[in-house]
This record gives sequence, structure tokens and C-alpha cells, in this order.
Amino acid sequence: MTDLLPFVADLPLVDHHCHGVVTRDVPRADFEAMLTEADAPSPLGTSLFDSLIGLAVRARCAPVLDLPKHASAEAYLQRRAELGAAEVARRFLRGTGTTDFLLDGGFLPDALTTTPEFAGLAGARAHDVVRLEQVAEAVIGGSTAAGFAAAFAGELEKRAATAVGLKSIAAYRAGLELAGERPSPSEVEAAAGRWLAAGGTRLADEVLHRHLVFTGLDLGLPVQFHVGYGDADVDLHRCDPLLLTGLLRATRERGVPILLLHNYPFHRNAAYLAQVFEHVFVDAGLITHNAGFRRRPCWPSFLEIAPFGKVLFSTDAFGLAELYHLGTALFRQGLSDFLRAALDADALSEVDAVRMCALVGHENAQRIYRLEHV
Repeated sequence: MTDLLPFVADLPLVDHHCHGVVTRDVPRADFEAMLTEADAPSPLGTSLFDSLIGLAVRARCAPVLDLPKHASAEAYLQRRAELGAAEVARRFLRGTGTTDFLLDGGFLPDALTTTPEFAGLAGARAHDVVRLEQVAEAVIGGSTAAGFAAAFAGELEKRAATAVGLKSIAAYRAGLELAGERPSPSEVEAAAGRWLAAGGTRLADEVLHRHLVFTGLDLGLPVQFHVGYGDADVDLHRCDPLLLTGLLRATRERGVPILLLHNYPFHRNAAYLAQVFEHVFVDAGLITHNAGFRRRPCWPSFLEIAPFGKVLFSTDAFGLAELYHLGTALFRQGLSDFLRAALDADALSEVDAVRMCALVGHENAQRIYRLEHV
């Protein structure tokens, strides 16, 4: 590990996609479960501490809790319990150098902090990002097939009034091969009827996912898409961002930013889309902390084609405050190593490097989400 470039170490950050944290004390099994995207516990005799993310926790998080680097998993969890979950969260969140957190509260909201609670722990600003599918699933039960579109639009507009962005998880439900045409009212009504007939619970209809996206675009707020790496609920081959090409062509003239989240292992494909579509932006969240010290190969391949004005920082941290710390620290290290190599090759000046850091670290997000107006 090389020392961070000073202007990377001191770089203010906007975490444009993340979730709340748990404030209850968690046993080892629950802690390890939140270190992985898997939806089942590790097999008997194995541990998530025996993975790159587990090693990163022991190497990079232990000192924040007053432990030596590479402390044992047992010592780490004991110290965590001694401090209590709230103090652990405050230490990790406040040490990230993040000024603004953009929270997707649509997944397991009852188990995590609310946006105001999170802001209090972090000592920073926190903003809501509304998950489209959560809104649709909230209104379908009290609606009819014919009334669904209006009910969804009304509820979304109400929730979006205090939000800075929207998010689609079509990748988890129908895949990213969404057609470019906006569904007609009759198509939406027919699809809503099918959904109601099936029980009106989990939304997994391509027509309706597309309708949600277009309705969200009508509001002019940035729309995020989960892309690529996720839990066992995704069919990864249907999560390649290139499948969105038709939709991206159809929406480019609207001028509404579309943000592709995570992107691994399709990060080169996402970088290409960010280059050729003026309204598309990308990040490498989620994989950064999961890859641990191996995140270094990801950043050069991601940045080799995506313009710096199209790249944002995120952690996609969920549940454990450690993931905010890891996502931030490993991002800084990866960005610093990339720029140091470019500086050594005389591929850019230090003035250029400082400017690029500001774009990726906070300026792109501030511009796209209009945070200066919030």
C-alpha cells in the first residue's frame, strides 16, 4: 500500500448511493451475513472473515476501534460490542470525509436508520433517493388495474418532493433489457391487471418497470439503475448495462441524468455507455469494499474510457458502518494509485489530477443531484 496523494487524502466526498446502518448490537453470524451479497449463511466451518472483505475489516477497520491492524475476528467483534453499535457507527461514518450521503431506504427500511437518524450519526447531510418499485408495491394493493398509473404517479410525486433522486431495481426483477418505447396506457393497465391477478406483491413485469422509469423521468430527477453485481436474486447475465442501450437512446433528449450503479463485472461496458451517451454517469460502488486490496485492477479498467466528468463515488454500504469506512478508504487508495501512476508517466499534471479528483469525489454528484439547492 502506497501513501495517499495529499489531495486525495483530503478530498471531500459525496456518497451518491448508500443505505442506512443498523444501530443494534449484532452477533457474529449477523455481522458476517452483512459482509456478503449472499442471502444464506456461510457453510458450517467457514467464515466471511476468510475473504478479502473480511481481511480488509481486520486490517483497515480495527484501528478505528482502537485495535491493532489484523486483530483477530474474535477480538474485533468483542471490541465492537464493548463500544456499542451507535458509537461504532459514529466513528466510522464521521471518519470518511463525506459531506453528503444519498440514501436508498427502500430495502429493509425497518431494520436500518432513517435518513435523519443517519445524518445525526454521521454528522453530515443525508438525502433521500426513492426506490420506484417500493412506491409501486405500496400503491397497487389499494388500486385497480385502470387506476394504477395515476395512483403511482401521485404517490411518486409526493415522495419525490423531498428527494434528490430515484432508483430502479429492474435488474433484480425483470433484467435490464427494457424497451425504449414508453408503454401505452392500455399496456400499463393490462400489465397492472396481470400483477394484481398474481397477488400484487413482487413486481417483475418488464412493461411496468419501464412505466416506472418513464414516470420517474417525467419528474426530472436523476434516475439510478442497479447494474451487475448483487445478491443471489439477480440473474447476472441479464444485468449487463449494454441491455439498456435502447432505453438510453430513447431518453437522451430528455436531459435527465441516468446513473449506472456498481457495474462489476460489466464496468468496461458501463464506462463505454458513459462515454457515448451524454446523460449517462457511472460508479464502481459495492465492488470496491468487496474486492479489498484487489480493487486496484478495477479502477484503471473503469477509468480507461469513462470521462472523469461522468464518474461518481459511492460505497453502496448497507447495514454495517464498517462498509462506509472500507468503501471510502479503498476508493481513496485506488484513485490515488491510479493518479500516481499517471503522474509518474507524465500523462497529466498535478493540476489536472487535483481537478479530476474533485470531479469524481464530489463535484459531479453535486451538479447532477443539484445538492447546492437542497
